[in-house]
Amino acid sequence: MAEKLTPREKNFSEWYVDVVLKSKLADYSDVKGCMVIRPNGYAVWENIQRGLDGMFKATGHKNAYFPLLIPESFLRKEAEHVEGFAPQLAVVTHAGGKKLEEPYVIRPTSETIINSMFARWIQSYRDLPMLLNQWANVIRWEMRTRLFLRTTEFLWQEGHTCHETDAEAEEETLRMLEVYRTFAEEWMAMPVLAGLKSDSERFAGAVRTYSIEAMMQDRKALQAGTSHNLGQNFARAFGTQFQGRDGQQHFVWQTSWGASTRLVGGLVMTHSDDAGLVLPPKLAPTHVVIVVIGKGEERGPVVAKAQAVAEDLRKAGLSVLVDDDESKGPGFKYFEYELAGVCLRMELGPKDLAKGACVLVRRDDRSKESVPLDQAVAVARAKLDAMQKALFERARAFRDANTFVVGSLEELKKRADDGFLVAQWCLAPACEARIKEETGGVTSRNRPFTLKQEPGSCVVCGNPSPGAWVWSKAY
Repeated sequence: MAEKLTPREKNFSEWYVDVVLKSKLADYSDVKGCMVIRPNGYAVWENIQRGLDGMFKATGHKNAYFPLLIPESFLRKEAEHVEGFAPQLAVVTHAGGKKLEEPYVIRPTSETIINSMFARWIQSYRDLPMLLNQWANVIRWEMRTRLFLRTTEFLWQEGHTCHETDAEAEEETLRMLEVYRTFAEEWMAMPVLAGLKSDSERFAGAVRTYSIEAMMQDRKALQAGTSHNLGQNFARAFGTQFQGRDGQQHFVWQTSWGASTRLVGGLVMTHSDDAGLVLPPKLAPTHVVIVVIGKGEERGPVVAKAQAVAEDLRKAGLSVLVDDDESKGPGFKYFEYELAGVCLRMELGPKDLAKGACVLVRRDDRSKESVPLDQAVAVARAKLDAMQKALFERARAFRDANTFVVGSLEELKKRADDGFLVAQWCLAPACEARIKEETGGVTSRNRPFTLKQEPGSCVVCGNPSPGAWVWSKAY
C-alpha cells in the first residue's frame, strides 16, 4: 500500500505537497520554479476552463490569442506597470544566433501587447465595447515557488475589455468579479469574500483592483481571482482612442481580469483531507469508480453488470471508471481512489449482484449505503449533488468559525494566525505597512461588499476610520 500522507495538523505545507504529488496532480520540473501538470491535474484544470469559459461567453466575451513575446519598449510605456513587474520579468536578448535589436519580454501579463492591437482595431464608438479573453501561459520569475500556488510559469485566463465610459468599465469590472465569485462558490464549493483591494495591493497600472478571497484549512487566505478597472492609463500610453458620439476623439476606458491554475491549489487546500484529494463533483475528473469484487469465474457476471451500470451512469452525464483489475485487492484500490479524489465509490461483488444491489461510498464523509441496482444512477446523482452542497457548507462554516473582529493592534498580533481578522483601518499606507511588519505578514485582503461599513478608529493609529477591512496571512 502507498505511503500515507503527512497529517495536516503535523505540517500543513508538507501535507499539501504530499497530496499534489501523490494524487498525481503535478510534479516538479527540471526547469527551476516550474511544474509539470499531470493528467489528473490537467483534467481538473480543463473542467475549470470549461466552466469559466462558458460563463465568459454568456456575458458576451470572445476568446483570442496574443503573442508570448512582448517588445520590451511596450512595458515602458506605462510607468507603474513596468515598475510593478520589473523584478519578475524574463527577457529574451538573443534569437536565431544573433543579438536582438530590441529585447522581448516573455509575457508576464498582456495589457501592453493587447493595447497595441486595440489602438489599431478601435476607431469609433461603434467598435465598443470590445470584450476579449485569452487562455494562455505566463512567466513571472518567482523566488519562492510552490506547486500550483506560485510557479514561474503558470496557466491562466486574462480578460481585456474596452468601453466608452468610466461607468461602463466599472460595471464590467464588477460583473466579472461576480462571475468569479459565482464560479468559486457554485463550482468550486469554496466560499469567498468579494471586495475592493487596498492601493498597496492594487494591480500595477490599475485605478482600482477587486478580488475574491478564500480561507484555506490552515486559516490563511488565498486570492482566487482579481478584476481591475484600468481607467485610461493604458489607453493614453498606447493612444487607444475612438471617435465618440459627439464627433470628438476620446480615450477608451479599460478593464482586465484573471484567474489561474492556483485555483487547483485552492481546491486541494479547501476540501482535501489526510487520506488525499477531495474534489467537488462539478470539477472532479472522475465522479464514480465501480470496483469489481470477487475471484475467478464469479467475476464474469459482476463485470458485465458493472459495465452496464457504468454505461447508464455515463448517459446521466457522469464520468465513470470500471476497475476489474484482479492483481490488486479491494482495500488497496479503495486507498488509491480516495487518494486520487474520486467522488463516489461503487462496490459490486457476487453477493451484491445476488441481492440486486451495490454499495455506494461518498469520498467526503465516507458514508456507506446499500442501494438497489435499478436505483443506482438516481442515488449516485443525488449523492453527488449532496456532496457538492456539503463541501461548500463545511468550508463556509470553517471560515465563519475562524473570522474574528479585532479592536486593537495588540489583539491583531495575538490572532495573526487565527484566520480572517476584521479590523478598522484609516487607509494610511503607513498603518497598513506596520500591521504587516509587526504581525509577521498579515496583510489587507479586501474590503468585502458584504461587510457592513461603519465609522470607527484605526486599530494602529487611532485616527478616524471609514470602515473595516479583512486582514490575514496569505499565499
